[in-house]
Amino acid sequence: MKNPEAQQDVSVSQGIRMMFYVMKPSETSFQTLEEVPDYVRKATPLFISLMLLELVVGWIRKGKPPGGLDDALASLSAGIMSRLPRLFYRSIELTSYVYIWENYRVISLPWDSPWTWYLTFLGVDFGYYWFHRMAHEVNIMWAGHQTHHSSEGYNLSTALRQSVLQIYTSWIFYSPLALFIPPSVYAVHLQFNLLYQFWIHTEFHHLVNIWTTFWATPGSFNKFSVIFKGPGWSPGKPRLGLIEEIPEVEGKEVPFSSSASQLLKIYVVIQFALILAFYEETFADKAVLSQVTLLLRVCFIILTLTSIGFLLDQRPKAAVLETFRCLVFLMLCRSGHLKPCISSLSFAFEIFFSICIAFWGVRSVKQLVSDPWR
Repeated sequence: MKNPEAQQDVSVSQGIRMMFYVMKPSETSFQTLEEVPDYVRKATPLFISLMLLELVVGWIRKGKPPGGLDDALASLSAGIMSRLPRLFYRSIELTSYVYIWENYRVISLPWDSPWTWYLTFLGVDFGYYWFHRMAHEVNIMWAGHQTHHSSEGYNLSTALRQSVLQIYTSWIFYSPLALFIPPSVYAVHLQFNLLYQFWIHTEFHHLVNIWTTFWATPGSFNKFSVIFKGPGWSPGKPRLGLIEEIPEVEGKEVPFSSSASQLLKIYVVIQFALILAFYEETFADKAVLSQVTLLLRVCFIILTLTSIGFLLDQRPKAAVLETFRCLVFLMLCRSGHLKPCISSLSFAFEIFFSICIAFWGVRSVKQLVSDPWR
């Protein structure tokens, strides 16, 4: 059995190789689920570095900085949101798997056998194929998966645009493996399968569309079909809808681009970098943080990502929301629920956010005075 503490560190070589799914069974086999490293969290610096490299290469090739800042930040925000529930409880993909393993397993394959490792590799990939296919063919599953396809770009950041709802259906397709494969082996491959997708890559409102269509469609069987047939289905059409109704891509479409000023975009990037560091620190310290502190931090992360979206979209209440967010930051700092990664910078952070409160507060008052009903 390997030492659980020794498994917490991932070398640079392992970090690079795990992104390509070329790790060896001998270095990624663990007896217990608790020993399995959080490979996805440890890959975050690599995600950021590779996206920055992609940005630099695109800049050099085109002679100007590529656009799509708002799209990239939206993808990163979705990735952060999808991971936040794991601060409080183990994902349903693991919880359901462990339950089946403990109560219904048929045989127990050895956790340290290379044959078990490679069999799990094939099993997880096979399960993902069927989940991904059904996520495109079953409307209610598409509602969770479509977040991943909502980007107008096709770059490395798009792979991080994960849905917070997707795991509530994906676990079904992996559960047969729990009849014979140990949870620790499954947990390793579940993460590697996700990491590999970073290399191989239009709307999170679809649940509302299903709800509206469900009640507008007559007949109990048709209502059932709205949920479990394809996103393009309606009465009288094939299960997946009509192929001629799929919009043609002509190449003349103009991607959405934020009208925010360059100065505001710089401010947004700084705030996003701060919240990303804060997010990483929260996951690293979750074992020693109280449930109240974790809850407050999660709420602040969500508030920050929402405010960033409002600022880039130039929403009418963006200044009010950002003023409130900065006030919340100071309150959390002074109550001990939040602190900068470098404690010596606490005073500088308070000064910075106080200036932000003053700036956005003035903007809010001016807006309310000029148009109180907006």
